[in-house]
Amino acid sequence: MFVPHSHDASDSIDDALEANASGVRALKISLVLMLVTAILQGVIFAFSGSVALLADTIHNFSDALTAVPLWIAFVLSRRATTRKYTYGFNRAEDLAGLFIVAMIVLSAVVAAWEAIDRMIHPRPIENIGWVIAAGIVGFLGNEAVAIYRIRVGQKIGSAALVADGVHARTDGFTSLAVVVGGIGVLLGFPLADPIIGLLISLMIAVLLIGTVRSVGRRLMDGIEPELLDRVEHALGHVPEVQGIEQVRLRWIGHRLYGEATLRIPDVSLAEANRIAADAEAAVKRHLPNMDEMSIRTLAAMRRPQ
Repeated sequence: MFVPHSHDASDSIDDALEANASGVRALKISLVLMLVTAILQGVIFAFSGSVALLADTIHNFSDALTAVPLWIAFVLSRRATTRKYTYGFNRAEDLAGLFIVAMIVLSAVVAAWEAIDRMIHPRPIENIGWVIAAGIVGFLGNEAVAIYRIRVGQKIGSAALVADGVHARTDGFTSLAVVVGGIGVLLGFPLADPIIGLLISLMIAVLLIGTVRSVGRRLMDGIEPELLDRVEHALGHVPEVQGIEQVRLRWIGHRLYGEATLRIPDVSLAEANRIAADAEAAVKRHLPNMDEMSIRTLAAMRRPQ
């Protein structure tokens, strides 16, 4: 529910340009949805004074802004390779994750600051019913964005877009916390509002841990073990392959790059090249978002007669 993932080949888009276009379209639509949600909540905060609602509004604005660096990254990834950037510009998507981390940190600090200040200097909250309604609006807006980003992210193989969708889904539950705070105030406990605001800050901090881990793994060329299993499975079903010496994979943005060393019979160079081509094709059938798969073959030693 919170960390959805899919490596089903049928869910992937094998054309890089189509994948980039789908990612940009998802970011445009979700950006508009999040901005509308945050603006509605901001208007209600202006005449209610709820610090919990302010914390949620700030976080939703930051969520909307996280779409901007991802958008730029998807646009950059369309550029052709150069002599300086021989792998292209797909890594910009991973670097955009660093901006997302910074926005999460900023939203947590601002929300916590406002909540602590409101505890020290309490102020009355007005229009509680509207505050509760704003929390519900925040939940619905975040959940709509989460469903869309996760679905497209899974389809194009973008971990950054899926993570951003999970981020939005978690934020939807912080919006429901605003509703709880408003109900607490209605029941005669005014400190419920800043307390909920502080809890939202803590929830953001918890979310930050998972985001840092995900972004850091990508920047360190980490890979999901199940993807490695699928590549080895594909290579193992090529008839002439007698052994798999080494397999390496890495993500560059939402595209995969890999290399493998295979043990094959002692055959002619032309036959070895054919086996390598068959192995590459087998891997790409199992992982459609694999851009390049370099195959190196080693001839098996002949047994003495």
